[in-house]
Amino acid sequence: MTRFPGRVYTRGSEPDARFSLANERTFLAWVSTGLALISVGVGLEALAVNLHPGLRLAAAIILVLGGTACPIQAWFGWATVETALRERSPLPPARILPLLAATVTAAGLLLVLGLLLP
Repeated sequence: MTRFPGRVYTRGSEPDARFSLANERTFLAWVSTGLALISVGVGLEALAVNLHPGLRLAAAIILVLGGTACPIQAWFGWATVETALRERSPLPPARILPLLAATVTAAGLLLVLGLLLP
């Protein structure tokens, strides 16, 4: 039986199932985080929260874009970690973490400004 993606499963040897399952849970956590960010961004605009409209829209766009990046990180992060597990090499870092922290910080600052401005 051929497993997808072949570029991951044809390398190295089969790792301990516990590590592969933990990697899958991390994948799902990234997808859940993305869904949450997208939901909050859409909710800000859909519910027309009483904030400065321009800042509210900017925060919503930042949250939706950050949420859209999370599933991309989930896929590539899963593949690189699974490959590292199979090749028994050091695990790579999640490179999106600084970007995600900046995204949430920027959206939070925009929302605070939106509350303070008339």
